[in-house]
Amino acid sequence: MTTENTRTENTTTGAARAEGIARVRLGAEGPEVGVQGLGCMGMSFAYGPTDADEARATLERSLELGVTLYDTADVYGMGDNERFLAPFVKAHRDEIVLATKFALAIDPADPTKRFIDNTPSYIRSSVDASLRRLDTDVIDLYYLHRRSPDVPIEETVGVLAELVAAGKVKHLGLSEVTGAELRAAHAVHPIAALQSEWSLFSRDIERGVVPAAADLGVALVPYSPLGRGFLTGSFVNADNELGEDDFRRQQPRFTGANASANAALLAPVRTVADAHGASLGQIALAWVQQRATVHGLPVVPIPGTRKRVRVEENTAATRITLTDDQLALLDPIADAVAGDRYADMTFTSAAREQLGA
Repeated sequence: MTTENTRTENTTTGAARAEGIARVRLGAEGPEVGVQGLGCMGMSFAYGPTDADEARATLERSLELGVTLYDTADVYGMGDNERFLAPFVKAHRDEIVLATKFALAIDPADPTKRFIDNTPSYIRSSVDASLRRLDTDVIDLYYLHRRSPDVPIEETVGVLAELVAAGKVKHLGLSEVTGAELRAAHAVHPIAALQSEWSLFSRDIERGVVPAAADLGVALVPYSPLGRGFLTGSFVNADNELGEDDFRRQQPRFTGANASANAALLAPVRTVADAHGASLGQIALAWVQQRATVHGLPVVPIPGTRKRVRVEENTAATRITLTDDQLALLDPIADAVAGDRYADMTFTSAAREQLGA
């Protein structure tokens, strides 16, 4: 869901340029995709100025490397991100799995304010608008971006099932839902994939969401597997190092005293990276990838980048296997992280899990 790494502490190794990644199926009846996808948000939104030509070249390079799952959302740049992807989608329509999302909107006057709409009329208008912007006749994987407690999730998924029947959508996904919400949704219509934040810094979904997904055969698509770039060592404090238009300045764990405390948590990641001759980001991605074995479900992280060299580095991480001792060294990190991942956590699954939703 994000552009993760703009630079890393370690240079990309020769192994990072090896071609090809493995493939895995999203859910029992979902599409087969490369075991790592690409979060496209930052190519035109949220992380400051971008080189559009390099971003387009990154899309092409990722496909050469075996990436086939491309993730966007209607809220990214208020539709601009979908428009940016449209030419790539058109050129490679039969080679890729296109994922987009609906339900979340941002107040243009105040980007910190978010609105969630799960009503049937909003869903129907949203899918049609995304199809127009993406210049395609079908969306391969359509996610509920955020759940509104005002609308029963069964009702929401029922409307989405109608979109499948109408041929506008092939497969359904959910984002930031609880384990109970996933089970309720899956009972209405098969869910192919669940998207939630999952990284060395964020592991709350392992308590309820991941076990439910494993039971149901739903794939996990972790967004921000690189901690929005923090786990790569690309920045230490968002207040001092990132531009005014970079949304990471709004996230508590990357600012002030929290940022300094969290930077110290990267020490064991460096130790493991040195042992593999890899970058910090590659170790963070390898850890997420190995959650598939630990929890018994398909895992397809979607690190974001807008540079070819980084997508080469990221995909190479799929060929790194961490030892049990290395996994144990990394295990305590999440519990020590200072600060929440969002200033407002009410729209996350973690907040609703705490309320017993």
